[in-house]
Amino acid sequence: MSFTSPHLFRLLAGLLLLAASALTLATEPTTLSPQVAAVRDRWAEVNYNTPKPQREAAFEALVKQAAAARAMRPKDASALIWEGIVLSSTAGERGGLGALGLVKQARKNFEQALAIDPDALDGSAYTSLGALYYQVPGWPVGFGNDDKARELLRKGLQANPEGIDANYFYGDFLRDQGDWTGAAAALEKALAAPPRPGRELADQGRRSEASVLLAKVRTHLASD
Repeated sequence: MSFTSPHLFRLLAGLLLLAASALTLATEPTTLSPQVAAVRDRWAEVNYNTPKPQREAAFEALVKQAAAARAMRPKDASALIWEGIVLSSTAGERGGLGALGLVKQARKNFEQALAIDPDALDGSAYTSLGALYYQVPGWPVGFGNDDKARELLRKGLQANPEGIDANYFYGDFLRDQGDWTGAAAALEKALAAPPRPGRELADQGRRSEASVLLAKVRTHLASD
């Protein structure tokens, strides 16, 4: 998805993933439940169409909706992922140390999802968790870790190499690391990603974010 400073908690606002036993995989749904789909669609509306002054309250209401969807299917990796995304986005709006509890719960959600099905939602949990690791402060304030972020983001790309979110967050991470050329390549790939049926608003919003970030990266490269 977008904590107090843009770097501390600009946060992911939109992505998904996870890992499991053969028995669990056999019983996992291959499509989103109506409740989880409703959370996904509402997330896009709040994240991209809700005015800034109303956004935190809207996300807090969505936290409750996402928790209810997850409670209905506690072993559904997609429900865990989307609850984690909503928690992360809410933390991004709240900002500061008060957001740390939310991102810690989001991390737990993504880890649980990975333990159930690492391929859920095209491996987005890797991307979502990786984004947390580079956006959250490191010890002693938080759990941020750039090495873990790189590993997880690369796994997200392996699972979904053409995905808009996987490439966007990897590009943002590389920019954060000072790899401007790599960031430009990843962001260009994000902008060329195929559309996701039923996710037109999320795609439009993410493309806009990628375009803005790519322009900043290109400006930096041109000044070198």
